[in-house]
Amino acid sequence: MNVYFEAVWYQGRFAAKFLLPLSWVFRGVVELRRFFYRAGWIKIRRLPVPVIIVGNISVGGTGKTPLIIALTKLLKEKGYKPGVISRGYGGKVRGAPVKVDPSGNAAIVGDEPLLLSKHSDCPVAVGANRFEAGRLLWEQDGCDVILSDDGLQHYKLARDIEIAVVDSERQFGNGFCLPAGPLREPVERLSEVDFIIENGTKTEDERFSMTLNGDMAVNLTTGSAKPLQDFIGLSCHALAGIGNPYRFFNKLNAAGLHCINHKFPDHYSYRADDIEFGECPVLMTEKDAVKCFDFANDTHWYVPVMAQLEPAFKNRFLTLLREKYDGYKIT
Repeated sequence: MNVYFEAVWYQGRFAAKFLLPLSWVFRGVVELRRFFYRAGWIKIRRLPVPVIIVGNISVGGTGKTPLIIALTKLLKEKGYKPGVISRGYGGKVRGAPVKVDPSGNAAIVGDEPLLLSKHSDCPVAVGANRFEAGRLLWEQDGCDVILSDDGLQHYKLARDIEIAVVDSERQFGNGFCLPAGPLREPVERLSEVDFIIENGTKTEDERFSMTLNGDMAVNLTTGSAKPLQDFIGLSCHALAGIGNPYRFFNKLNAAGLHCINHKFPDHYSYRADDIEFGECPVLMTEKDAVKCFDFANDTHWYVPVMAQLEPAFKNRFLTLLREKYDGYKIT
């Protein structure tokens, strides 16, 4: 995410007002496009199994990846065979969709799909055509539920359940659509989704909270793990190339670490000199780590997180899925 635009969107820069005419045009195009789909003027394709969209209405990450991992584990516990599809943002997959190998290269398939493949324990496919990616998993792996990583605005793919993820700290910035604000769709779009998950403390009763837990650090070269508290008192560096890097920095600070922070754009492609700080320990998110293994050394650590979901959400989600599932003839 461009640093200038981030300041305009989230820090109340006056410049946003000069961009408002372009935002009105953008919003008009978004609404016209949705009208075309609803009117049937643009074809919507439906997979033979239920599709769950996990997305957001704002630019940048909000915590979709750990949520999808948690959902795949929940589905597998209940006897489903989930699969995950993704566009593979930041990767190089073009044309026909491909399946992701857990030991693959993030530069090829994208950082988030690689994490999903490593931790979801289910098939993952990437491709610009999400319908074809989903069909690949249905045909080759027998997946009976498809989760789409992002894709809330990808209306070509019919969906049965929509889950919108919101960053509870940043919310929607100044509330404007691109380019004056961070929104890909107006806030009113949230009234149409089935569930709103807030990454952090929920701000509205009808929403559900998601907590990202993780108090261990894993070394990129040795794979050894130790508690974050072991870094207290050390001269450390922290880096993050995610949607809201301050969430990671604040997490380390709350654990008692005092790090020199380095913010990078979301999905940043790291080079060796980006993460080199002499003998000082360097802590990063796992999303950053998957792009640094090739040139990391024993000073580099990542902090994995796991999503904790409200029981009330799990119950309502599974109930709705059963209702949707009954409408399909799974073969």
